[in-house]
Amino acid sequence: MYVVQSFIAGKRGQLQADSPMQANSTSHARSLAQRLAVRKALVVAFQREGDPKTGEWEDAKLIDAFGAVPDEVREMERI
Repeated sequence: MYVVQSFIAGKRGQLQADSPMQANSTSHARSLAQRLAVRKALVVAFQREGDPKTGEWEDAKLIDAFGAVPDEVREMERI
């Protein structure tokens, strides 16, 4: 599963998550994230493998991130 999560800057600079968007591939996720980065405080594109039926997921792998990227995102394993 490929996901793009964007955030807006809320009151007092706190980040507020938008609804996540699903992408079809690594390149689609990266492209979507780049487009959103123009108007969002933070955008993170990542991949997760797992089984939605059981809820068991592996750790997310970072595709790309734009904006005010926190350290924990920078430290994610990259694709």
